[in-house]
Amino acid sequence: MLVGIISDSHDNLSALEKAVRLLNREGVEHVLHAGDIIAPFAAAKLAELEAKLTCVYGNNDGERALLAGRLSEMGAGISDFAELVLAERRIALYHGTIAGVTSALVESGRYDVVVTGHTHRAEVRRRETCLAVNPGELCGYLTGRRSLCLLDLETMEARILEV
Repeated sequence: MLVGIISDSHDNLSALEKAVRLLNREGVEHVLHAGDIIAPFAAAKLAELEAKLTCVYGNNDGERALLAGRLSEMGAGISDFAELVLAERRIALYHGTIAGVTSALVESGRYDVVVTGHTHRAEVRRRETCLAVNPGELCGYLTGRRSLCLLDLETMEARILEV
């Protein structure tokens, strides 16, 4: 199963449009957004995904009720933290606002994959049996690099791609 991972899109509509096209072209089955979508109008761009969508709130997602409503209309959920099982892999999805929480999730032994965002730095690292993935920033505002991650849950290979 191929999963698309994005984070920190920060209302960058052109980056969201390009990411959606790339994720659809790659045939991902599920997309995880690790927070900081920001506004409901930006979430609307995610409606064009041909995959299931799960999101968590980021520290800049201020209009939570409208954002949740828009995502709900699209059949997607959003919460502060999400646990999923996809292709028999246990996945934690958390924005990453508190570094200690992120570390605890990775070191807990409870998850095969921990997905975070927040730092705007793309990173894939393995800690014992857990793969920690931060796709970097989709918006490109801080690093100048618009990135996302494709994760193959069968092989546990994660690839960071620029959009």
